[in-house]
Parts: sequence; C-alpha cells; structure tokens
Amino acid sequence: MMIDLTDTKSSKINAALVEARRGMGSPTLGMVLTLVIVTDEANQYDAMKAAGEAAREHPSRILVVIGRPGAEITPRLDAEVRVGDSGVGETVLLRLHGELADHAESVVLPLLLPDAPVVVWWPGRAPEVPSKDLLGALATRRVTDAAAPPRRADVLRLRASAYTPGDTDLAWTRTTPWRSLLAAALDQKYSTILGAKVGAKAGNPSAELLALWITDRLGIDVERVETNGPGITSVTVVTKDGEIVVDRPDGMMASLSSPGQPDRVVALKRREASDLVAEELRRLDPDDVYAATLARAALEAAREPASASGSFAEEPRSQTPVADVEEETEGEARRPKRAKELGQAPPLKDTSDGRSADEGSAGGDSAGKASGKASSGKASPAQASPARAASDKASPVKRASSAAKSARKTVSAAATKKTAARTPRKPATKKKGDDA
Repeated sequence: MMIDLTDTKSSKINAALVEARRGMGSPTLGMVLTLVIVTDEANQYDAMKAAGEAAREHPSRILVVIGRPGAEITPRLDAEVRVGDSGVGETVLLRLHGELADHAESVVLPLLLPDAPVVVWWPGRAPEVPSKDLLGALATRRVTDAAAPPRRADVLRLRASAYTPGDTDLAWTRTTPWRSLLAAALDQKYSTILGAKVGAKAGNPSAELLALWITDRLGIDVERVETNGPGITSVTVVTKDGEIVVDRPDGMMASLSSPGQPDRVVALKRREASDLVAEELRRLDPDDVYAATLARAALEAAREPASASGSFAEEPRSQTPVADVEEETEGEARRPKRAKELGQAPPLKDTSDGRSADEGSAGGDSAGKASGKASSGKASPAQASPARAASDKASPVKRASSAAKSARKTVSAAATKKTAARTPRKPATKKKGDDA
C-alpha cells in the first residue's frame, strides 16, 4: 500500500502509517529500529532498494530524507508512505523543499520509533563530522561510505579526526571477508611475520583501511601495490616460513596459498550495498577495531609531513642577530659601573703581554686597559688591537660588533679609573722584615 501526501506535516504522516498498517491487517509494530537515509534524487532508488533488502533481516522503519533547498522555493513537505511494498517494515519518502531542507531533524524526530535504536546512513556525500550533524546527533550508529562519490584524497584522515563512538563506514565493512580470511590463515600456523603487501586499484579506501588494520594488528610495515582492480586484488603476508597469499583477480573467487599446505579456492565475491548495510545493522555498539584502525590512519598521516620536512628529527638552529650581540656588549660595558655602585673594585690585571680580552672578565679587561694608559691617560691601540684581532678572527659575530666593542672600551676605561681611585686596594700579605 502506498499513500501520497502533499504539503503535509509529521502528524499526518504518522496517521497515514497507522491507517496503512490497519489496511494491511497488521496494526501492531514488529520493527526493531529506525533507519534514516539521507540522500538525493539520483541515489534514492538504489538506497531504498538496499535498505529494503536489509530490512528482511532487520525489520525497520525506513525514513528517506531528500532535501531540495533553495531560498526561492516555498517551504513544503511532501511524503510517500509505503507499507508492504518493499519487504518487511515501513518506508516513508520525505521531500523537504526550501528552507525546510535545513531543518530535517524537526521533521524526522516525530517519526522515529519509540524506544528503538536509530541508524543514519549517508549513501553519498556525508557531513565532515557526522556526530555533529543535526540528524546524526539523533542516531546510535552513523554509517558513511568513503568510496561514494565525490571521493576525497584525505577522506580517511577526515574520518579519523571526526571519529565518535558509533561511527562506521562501508569501506571498512567491505574488508570484513578479507580480515576474516587472513586471521584464519594466520591462526592455523603461526610463524615470525616479516612484512606484508596489499594490491588494489588506485584510490581504494578499503585497501588502505585493510593495510592500516594489518599494521595495527601485527606491528609491521605494509607495502601498497597498485593494480588494475577490481577493488582489492591480493594480500601477501611474508613470514619466516614463506608467503601467505590471498589472490582475487576477478572480484569473485580467491585462491589461498600457505607454506606447507595445498592451495585452496575461496569464495570472496564483492558484496552489494544491501549486504553491507545488513552487516552494519547486526551490531549497534561502537566498533573498537575500526576506531583503532582510524587512530593508526591519523598516526600515519602525522608521520608523512614529518618524514618529508624533518621537523621531528631536529629543531632548526636559530642564529643570534647582530643587533642582539651589540646589546650584549653594551651590557658588559655597564658591569664596571655596577661594581662601582656596590663599592667593589674589579681586580687589576696587566694585559700588555698580548692576551685576548676574552680570557678574563669584563672588569679585568677594563682594569688592564686602565693600567695601560697610566702614562698617557689614554688607552693604547697597540695593546687592544692584537687581542681584538684574534677574537674577531675566531668569531664572525664579533667582527660584526667591533664598533660596539670600541665604544665599550672608552666607557669601561673611564669607569674603572674612577673606581680604582676611590676604592683602596687590598694590601698584600707581608712577611716579617718587609716593613723596611
């Protein structure tokens, strides 16, 4: 039975559902969940067909939401109520026109089955963060499809960054037979695993998830090999005893070969969307293995730029600007003045033997210069130039600050001379008989 409703509302749709059930002779509800499909006109037929076939295993109320947004379109809700036409359960096709398309949750909420789980499925384009979508927030499970157009190169990285317990993807569901077969092959005879290879058509998200799962479970590097498809074509696990190979060149039958065992033929057909949806509806709890695989995807994505740029290998070394070096030399020139304020006299040292000014402290440098100008009252260039030349030759930065050092000499020498005049020297230790 099918009932068409034009320019309607949620209460009338509920009334039409009750009327359709009574007309079919089944007034009681026998459904276990509500499946909300968010799609467009181009994909709604295939999505409804897949959901209807999955409903044979999981009787459910299917709500198909098709948005037709547009500011120039008058907000309106059209509905088609189908009971008994597509297997077990009920199907309601909702077309939201105009601004109503941006508020689909207000239409869907009154139509949900009471006290039953809610699953939202996006067969095509999905929101970047499904759990924060207004419809996704109503769901226990949120199903996306990374292989659906339009495909994005960073789709797995996006799924990993936006993951919330309850999220899943049909690209991950497609790997279930492969994971089961590999786990069974490795359980029969355990040997040291050295590496693995996954062959698939380029841009296949299921192949990437399978490779990440192997890396996460076995802790080995997995090589990606590009083939002509269809889908995943082969998986090779290299062990110490030999190679375990699962080869599926035609997308139908696969051959399994293990060291020391005869080759076997295994049915490994590529499954339809209805089988994938039915598998996801069997479990409504969070998929911890899928979460761990996405975490591995985020880790691999974080390592890619690091290996290219080397930013995690070593930190860039920063060079001190010349202006900063000059500020440091000016600070050293102020040290004798600070010693004067504290009533301390820097030790006087003779630097006439040509030693570098960097061997002693700033006070020692100034005192040496002060003793060198005792006769002329002016610092002799012949005393400072050898040390400065040696220091400038050893350090390129000091050559850049030579002008600041020259200025420091004059200030330091004058300050040291005054300090030495005001502060008495500490008398040297005398021996007996030295008084004469």
